[in-house]
Amino acid sequence: MNSVGSEVLTEAQRSAVEHVDGPLLILAGPGSGKTRVVTHRIAHLIEQGIHPRSILALTFTNKAADEMSRRVERLTSSSSVWIGTFHRFCSRLLRRYADQVGLSSNFTIYDTSDSLRALKSAIENSSIKLSLTTPEQIARQISWTKNNLITHDQYEPPSGSEMGAILKEVYPAYQQQLLKSNAVDFDDLLVHVATMLRNSEELRLTLDESYRYIMVDEYQDTNLAQYAIARSLSINHPNLAVTGDPDQSIYGWRGANLQNILGFERDYPTVSVVRLEQNYRSTPSILRVADALIVNNTKRKHKELFTENSDGTPVRLISYPTQKEEADEIVAQISNLVDSGQRQLKDFAIFFRINALSRAFEHALRDYGVPFQIVNGVEFYQRKEIKDLLAYLQLINNPQDDVAVRRIINVPPRRIGKTTLQRLGQFAFANGISIMDAVRHCESIPTISKAIRGRLLEFMKLVDRISGNPEWPVAPQLERILAETKYLEPLQQSEAPEDHDRIANIEELLTAASEFDEGADEGVALETFLEQASLVNDTDAWSDETDRVTLMTLHAAKGLEFPVVFIAAVEQNLLPHERSMNSEDQLEEERRLLFVGITRAQQELNLSYVRFRSHRGSMTRCVPSCFLMELPRDEMEVSDRGDFMMRPGVQEEFDEYAKYDDICQDEEFALSQTQESSPSLPSTPLQTAADMVVDDSTDAASGSDATNSSVDPNQFQLGMTVMHPEYGPGKVAALSGSGNKRTGTINFATAGSKKFVLIYSGLIPIGS
Repeated sequence: MNSVGSEVLTEAQRSAVEHVDGPLLILAGPGSGKTRVVTHRIAHLIEQGIHPRSILALTFTNKAADEMSRRVERLTSSSSVWIGTFHRFCSRLLRRYADQVGLSSNFTIYDTSDSLRALKSAIENSSIKLSLTTPEQIARQISWTKNNLITHDQYEPPSGSEMGAILKEVYPAYQQQLLKSNAVDFDDLLVHVATMLRNSEELRLTLDESYRYIMVDEYQDTNLAQYAIARSLSINHPNLAVTGDPDQSIYGWRGANLQNILGFERDYPTVSVVRLEQNYRSTPSILRVADALIVNNTKRKHKELFTENSDGTPVRLISYPTQKEEADEIVAQISNLVDSGQRQLKDFAIFFRINALSRAFEHALRDYGVPFQIVNGVEFYQRKEIKDLLAYLQLINNPQDDVAVRRIINVPPRRIGKTTLQRLGQFAFANGISIMDAVRHCESIPTISKAIRGRLLEFMKLVDRISGNPEWPVAPQLERILAETKYLEPLQQSEAPEDHDRIANIEELLTAASEFDEGADEGVALETFLEQASLVNDTDAWSDETDRVTLMTLHAAKGLEFPVVFIAAVEQNLLPHERSMNSEDQLEEERRLLFVGITRAQQELNLSYVRFRSHRGSMTRCVPSCFLMELPRDEMEVSDRGDFMMRPGVQEEFDEYAKYDDICQDEEFALSQTQESSPSLPSTPLQTAADMVVDDSTDAASGSDATNSSVDPNQFQLGMTVMHPEYGPGKVAALSGSGNKRTGTINFATAGSKKFVLIYSGLIPIGS
């Protein structure tokens, strides 16, 4: 292993790298050098005489795939190993074997918004009536069904399920709409390939022979379709090596199946298992907090994480009065450290559970004049002007694309309205043709007037003028579209700042096209460019070279690392999210999500929550996350920013802040702590906390009427975990008395020790 450089590998890493034949499971803890192991193993396989084209490496983000490719090329001087995401690999196969599923090789890949448009068209064309559901809900159900490898002709609704009955009608209509448009959605890329491998033994054998050594990164994130693909390609040559960590499985909501990695040893009884437990990223204090949290999960494979890094500073846990103080103080800390020369802006990341929580930090960062980047690579390709221009390119590449035609037939405005488009769609559906073909035959549609037909024919001529060769470079085609459509003219004449931003975005798209042209191989250039735009990942736009503070959700943070991490809003019903509270599996995934966030931190970790959060213009009491009770509080630096409830003028200040806080209007941000939205937590007035606490110097008995409380004092036991509406999670440390006079001492994760008359305490038992 001279060229591989065995001296940089630990004993565990070397064991994984030097494994050649047979199945291999690499259990890789966070920051354990997983990418180094994967790339060195590929290099070792090549050293053993295995042809690079026989090696297939699959991962989940374009950024990870690009990094692996660069490292392998440095180690081996070979660029023949195919390294990419599952979706890119499946797209490549599907273009080669498209006819097996009724497609042409120039099919369009619909993103989420385009898929929804196609679904709505299918519902409209089929005259399917929706009463108790929405197209968005149906789209999620179809995606779940596809991820579980249930095709439209196999789907059978559960008995008595209204959603199932609707899905039975809509799912086939949607798939027919996609087929007619020569299009696929994200899930189809996987499902079509899995179906081909299942239905054609000849194809499966061919691909199994072609890719004799397969590596799958982040195996804990695979869904059933990805599992089926990897397994189908490693039957005759079972040299399947997977890396992953059950503790970092955070995508169950989009179909990831944790059992794929937990059951790998069952699937491959001869498997070799290697544990990568040494962490190179974080300090011991950060790892101890992470381990104390994740050990509470049951569905995992035990690992002993350790590091030789210096201990560093303690993990900090801070409570703030409101989200405004939380955001202001975090940003002030960042600004001070940068101004003093101790840190660079790019050293800092702020994580949160949902996107809506970024807004308070955006306000604060702008107020302090601190540059920042919001990590959402998909966002650029969802901007109107970018979607419009890509739709023109998609129509050039695939004239059958109905979604593209619907989008740009009146962009820029051509006085072709919704009614005309509806009539075109009805004619196309009735005759089994595309909408573009219906435009070409518009003179045969009696419900369309002569004047409108003239406009449609002008649109047809425009499309013909811009429809060059799909193999031509992309940038010139894009420039031709801009010239022929005069798309830029109204934007250039506008004084509105947002229109100037749109021009800048178009220029950025032109730059991306030019850069693509410079590195593109000859042939199918446009097809490849559109595929890359469709399969962009959230983190693709993130840059570690730009000196900016990074804002991102915990889900987007997977695979990244930062010297200093702030995890904000660690609050009940946010983290864990309220939707997870009635499911142990979902609660464990929420715990894994926090674990992932914690282990992104290299040197400093800060956790925070607020006492009150602005929601729909009013103050809502927040409860600290139950996960905080599981952390080693005695090893952490815990700080409370003071008693906010009694501060003069707080209501006026909060009302003023709520005026510009968009979270108040965000429907996703359902933070109500009332009995209706969260049955596990009681609804309590803001000022009752002091009344609940018993001073040790006084008699614990109370004369209040016991019938006013639903708390049974006899249900509490020593060591039981409880939840308090203000203090959050705690454990019962002592009990005394009986009946209505029974008292309990509770040790809280964030508020220390408190004593209560239990019947009036508002405490809720949440575990033994």
